[in-house]
Amino acid sequence: MNPVDSDDSITAWLQLTLTEGVGPATARRLLNQFGMPQQILQAGFFAVSQIAGEKIARMLFEPDNKREALIAQTLEWGSKPENHLITLADSAYPPQLLNTPDPAPLLYLKGNPAFLEQTCIAIVGSRNPTAQGVLNAEQFARTLSQAAITVVSGLALGIDAAAHRGALQGSGSTIAVVGTGLDTVYPAKNRELAHEIATKGLLISEFPLGTKPLSSNFPRRNRIIAGLAQGTLVVEAAVQSGSLITAKLAADLGKDVLAIPGSIHSPQSRGCHSLIKQGAKLVESAQDVLEELRLEHITSNTPVQPPPSSKQKDLLLSALGGDAIHSDTLAQRTGLCTETLMTRLTELELSGQVARLPGGLWQALPDLT
Repeated sequence: MNPVDSDDSITAWLQLTLTEGVGPATARRLLNQFGMPQQILQAGFFAVSQIAGEKIARMLFEPDNKREALIAQTLEWGSKPENHLITLADSAYPPQLLNTPDPAPLLYLKGNPAFLEQTCIAIVGSRNPTAQGVLNAEQFARTLSQAAITVVSGLALGIDAAAHRGALQGSGSTIAVVGTGLDTVYPAKNRELAHEIATKGLLISEFPLGTKPLSSNFPRRNRIIAGLAQGTLVVEAAVQSGSLITAKLAADLGKDVLAIPGSIHSPQSRGCHSLIKQGAKLVESAQDVLEELRLEHITSNTPVQPPPSSKQKDLLLSALGGDAIHSDTLAQRTGLCTETLMTRLTELELSGQVARLPGGLWQALPDLT
């Protein structure tokens, strides 16, 4: 819904949702009792107070200059062709979100809302991934995008950003569900990525313009990520990762949860291993994802990992194998002295063949040539 088409209606929705204390649950109670927001406002203070309490009723009906200014700002924002406001009563409201326990009364969109009608898969994971995790996220997302799947994630650093980038490289696109107002990009490092998503995909928020990146907003936005997607793929996650919240929300909705296994020595793999123990589908390729989600019309067999390089592996690369290895272990495996070992590792890092990880760990990278 573009607000310039129905200013009176959208203004009432904004007055309701921008009133302090009126969250999704309170808004739904009032909507269930009175109907549309205009009818809530027509019902008057006493009737509303019987449902929402006197404090909220007072804030809803009393003049509020700050709220009025934000309503005017939002209407101006919504008048731009790339911006949209979709309410619970709008036919364009994503039906998959209507089936969730706590649908947002109002969604703010920037970009192309048509992507909400596509088959979506969520890709989430650690903000501090390994180099292999970043590659996996990009390659899974790119392959799924090539198969006309829209990739949903949360625009966070790490796996989220990698998934968005990979999806934009394919023929499909991506949706970013954010924990701020759409006039704010968080984290700032993803500003350019957010602009590209707004141009080629879709940004979504349930939070009003001007909303700062409060820590409580991000677990909350995860329910929209899980709700939009047919399934949720966790690429890498520590045992306390927020991406496990998204996985649990997806499972609670009866949706598929998938996870990529990793090294038993990597803390960033433990969350995925825990999910697999609990019944999540272990996947090793994008094709595994498509098959698990029963997308029979998809026939892509693109592997996640590129084919092995034809270049001869040197001793150190062979010793690294596929796992993250500590430099002390590499010294034992290769027989190289510490000085020679670190010199060789640095050379390989500069050439893009290995990655330096926290804790003295090193990991070989796939040869993408």
